[in-house]
This record gives sequence, C-alpha cells and structure tokens, in this order.
Amino acid sequence: MCGIVGALSKTNCVPVLIDGLKKLEYRGYDSAGLAVQGDVDHRIQRARSVGRVAELETTAKGLQARVGIAHTRWATHGVPSERNAHPHISEGQGVTVTVVHNGIIENHEEVRQRLTSQGYVFLSDTDTEVIAHLTHQHLVSGKPLLAAVQATVAQLEGAFAIGVIADNSPGTIIAAKRGAPLLVGHGQGENFLASDASALVAYTKFISYLEENDVVELTHQSMRVFNAQGQLVERAVIESQLSADAVELGPYAHYMQKEMYEQPGAIAATLEMVSNASAVKPELFGVDAAQVLPGIQNILILACGTSYHAGAVARYWLESIAGVPTQVEIASEYRYRKSVLAPHTLVITISQSGETADTLAALEHAKHMGVEHALSICNVPESALIRASNLKFLTRAGPEIGVASTKAFTTQLAALFTFTLVMAKLRGQLAVDQEKTLLAQLRHLPSAMQNILALEPHIKQLAAHFAEKRHALFLGRGVHYPIAMEGALKLKEISYIHAEAYAAGELKHGPLALVDADMPVVAVAPKDTLIEKLKSNLQEVRARGGELYIFADRDSQIESSEGVHVIKLLDHAGHLSPILHVLPLQLLSYHVALVKGTDVDKPRNLAKSVTVE
Repeated sequence: MCGIVGALSKTNCVPVLIDGLKKLEYRGYDSAGLAVQGDVDHRIQRARSVGRVAELETTAKGLQARVGIAHTRWATHGVPSERNAHPHISEGQGVTVTVVHNGIIENHEEVRQRLTSQGYVFLSDTDTEVIAHLTHQHLVSGKPLLAAVQATVAQLEGAFAIGVIADNSPGTIIAAKRGAPLLVGHGQGENFLASDASALVAYTKFISYLEENDVVELTHQSMRVFNAQGQLVERAVIESQLSADAVELGPYAHYMQKEMYEQPGAIAATLEMVSNASAVKPELFGVDAAQVLPGIQNILILACGTSYHAGAVARYWLESIAGVPTQVEIASEYRYRKSVLAPHTLVITISQSGETADTLAALEHAKHMGVEHALSICNVPESALIRASNLKFLTRAGPEIGVASTKAFTTQLAALFTFTLVMAKLRGQLAVDQEKTLLAQLRHLPSAMQNILALEPHIKQLAAHFAEKRHALFLGRGVHYPIAMEGALKLKEISYIHAEAYAAGELKHGPLALVDADMPVVAVAPKDTLIEKLKSNLQEVRARGGELYIFADRDSQIESSEGVHVIKLLDHAGHLSPILHVLPLQLLSYHVALVKGTDVDKPRNLAKSVTVE
C-alpha cells in the first residue's frame, strides 16, 4: 500500500521521482505528490494531485532540484483529496519540513490534540501530518534534522516508513522504518530511497534493506544508519536480481494478462530444484529443514486473500497425502482470538510480497504463543517475512504488478505441493514409485498450463454473458472448493461483479434460493471421486433455471446444452488439478473486466501490498 520514492541525484530528481512512482502504481493509490529542495535557496516546493501519477507529472512540470521525496497515497485517514495527499508540510519560525509516510500512526489523535494546544494548525485529515509537526517542533527547538526525526519516531506508535526533508538541512534526506518496507538504493555520487526495489531498478541495482526501527541519513555521498538505540550500524549492500524489463508491460495489454501468460515459466523457475532431481529433499525449505521437519506433528497456515486460498488447497494435500493435521487461518483474524496451539506445530506463512502486515503480525503472535519453527513461502527474497522465518521457500514468480494475483498464486501452490511431498516422505507416506510419478507430473505442469492458456479464445466468448450480471456463484468440491473461492475473488476484484463461492454440497442449504436466470453459476468440475456428486449439484441449478458455466476435465462426460456452457481442459491431472483449474477462472475474470471496461491492473479501492492492518 502506498509508495515512497526519494532521490539525491546528480541531475534533476523530478523525472526520477515521477518514474519511480509510476513503477509503484501497481501497489494501489488514489493521489500522489512530491516535494523538492531548491539547489541554491534550499526552499521546499511541493506538487500534489488526486488521481494518477500522470496528472502529478503535469502539475510538477517546471520543478527542478537534485533532492526530493515523492509518494502515492492509498487513503486510510481522510478522503482522497489534494489536501490529504502527501507530502505534508509544517512551517514557521524560519523552518519548513515536509514528510512522506506509509503506514498508520495509531496514537495520531492524542499527538494531534497536544500539538493543536501548542499552536500547530492541521490542514489535512491524515495521521501523517502529526509527523511533520512533531519534526518541525524538534527542529525549531535546535535539534538537527537527524536528531529531530529520531525524537519524532520515538513518540509514534504504529507502523510506518517515512522520508523527510527540511530547508534548513540542505542535501539531506532522513528516513525511518518500523513495520513497513523501506530500502536505500546506492549510486555513484547519488543515493535513493524507496518502499520497493522496482522503483529504483532503472537507476541502481545495489540496495540496502532497512531493519526494524532503523533511522537513516542520506546525502549524495553517504548513508548512515542508526538503530533504535541511536547506535551507528551497518546494513548490507546487495545486488538486486530484479531487472528493468521484468517490470515493463511489453506486448501485452495489461500486466494481469502478461502475468497469466508468465505462469508456465514462473512454475518452471519455482520448481527448478525439484524438476532436476530424482527425489524431494527437506533442504529445499532451508538448511535447518532436515532437522526440523521430522519432528513436526501439526501445521498451522497463516495467510490473507489469495494466499489464504493457496493455504486452503494445501490443507487438503497435507492431510490426504502426508497425513499431517493442518489448520488454515485468516491471518488478520488469528491474532485477535484465543486459540489452542498443538505441540510440535510448524507455522507456514504465505505472502506474495512478504510485507503483508496482518501475516507478519500473526506470525509474531504465533511466536509469542510458543511456536519454535516457521516456514515462509514468499516471492521476495529480502522481505520481512523471509527474515522472520527460520525455514523459507522462494516462489521465483518474478515481479507481479497486477493487483489481482495470478502467477504468485500458482507458484505458491507449486511450492506447497512440493512441501507436501517432503512431509509425506518424512512420514513414510510416499512410496518411491509414487514420488517418481508425482515429480514427473510436476515437471509436466508448465506444458499443461500452456495448453490451458491456449483456450483463451473460447473463454473470451463466455465473458460477454457476464457483462450485465450483478452477481455470480462459484461452486467446487473438495480440494477445488478453494479454487472456486479464488475464482470468485478474481471476478469481484477486477470486474466489480459480486461473486460468492460455495462448496457445491452446501448449495441446497441456502444459496440455491438465489439461483435464477440472472445468476450465472460457475463450476469447477474435474473428473475426480466427487464428480458424480457435483453433477447432481449442477442438476439442482438447471432445475431452477440457472445458467451454468462449467470448467471440466476432457474426460468428465459433461456436455454443453441449452443453459449449460462447458469448457473442456485436459484429462484429469490428479493432485495437481487445482493449479490447472484456476487458469480458466483467471482468464474469465480478465475478459469479463475487459467487457465491462474496468481498470484491470489497478481496481478501485484495492492495493497490491497490504502493509497496514
């Protein structure tokens, strides 16, 4: 959520800031702004706008400076408006300070009241403005900018990443991090700041990730990092593997389309260590895995949104193949309820970004309850979630820009299935010939996915049927019920059609009352042990005049007829069927959104990285 870019550049920093914000648009935002510090008079100049970064680019035309900070805002406090857009300014007594901020300041009301009583005037509804006024207060008391920011963050409660410049501190950016991602980019005679490496890949590949409670002082020539105790510390400089091409749209109409078609390659990259092996090994999940995993008796999966759906699929795999009792919890709920933690439990956290605030907080809660071992499945190698877990698996999906997750989801499933095989083997539940068969199926996945993506023209034809609908039901049974949940989520995310998913056997326990000719019903129908049960559920829909859209295996013996539209995929893919069956649901939601004319990559009200609660 939100995005921060800062630059101390050799030449005009405004194009750098604008370009960086454009790279962060995928995170979700409703307004944007920047502030620069004059090269000669050090005067702070600001430009802000509601809407897209392209509008800010027009507003900021003519600004020139070598030092600046910029921001895209996703509203949490106060409606989207120019007055609430960042950067926020505090000025008076000959000092001007401006701040950009990601996160939420939980004690902002208390601080606001105190500052108001001391004569500070608030011009926005945001929690961020208290940071600007607090910093200003410390500056006019005589503190230099670094000390002023250190004193300010000591007074703040909540999660934040901030960037600060002031006219009395030329050539300097101060930044701080607590509970929200922030990194420094290193150049030759220039330095950068960002909440995401994708904003900086065009300017530097060398970055340092800040750690919890770090405060950093940046100039054109130097970086000094101080920890919570005010001690000077070192933060490693690493070379990012992210390429500029990876975040470019290329020949595709939308990032979501690009990322759907990248799934076979992303799966191949994720499974590279598995595909080239004759057997699965615990070491795939970390150097300590061989010692940790044999003692695991229970699994608790914590995740949000699409990642939660991946965990729900994994529960079926882990219990049916490996025989491991498995719980799946919505991370945003888990930390706020009293729960009983079974002995010898492994916590698995799943997140595309590795910065999901609710998932990080849920992991911390589990640790406080006594969990000793945590496995993180994530797409970002230096993320907070990876650093917080002693076991880890990187999905290697590459940057995912579209807000509606596609390739991150399927690579998470591939990782979780691999983990299932490891646990099954350790528990004596996986025969050698079965292991070889399942590994061969994993190796075949990219090819099978290509074959399903080739069905896009047929799926596109179905999209027109949905364009005028306001509601839809998705049905699945067994391990495919979470896939129905994911299909419903995709449709509502990008087409704004209200969609719900049900385990198909629950249809007659209530949802059937909704079925009529205006309520399309989408069914995930693999030819597995539940196919005959599912066929009965589908007949219940047709008997009430409901129109069916069925994604079936080629050998499922379900045929198209009046009111029944069938897309046939492949012969049944066994345990890996969920990974294949989600692809047509992604394509369906994409083409329905195109027909409706919605913003596919940046749906309203949503953000890619949910870094606040």
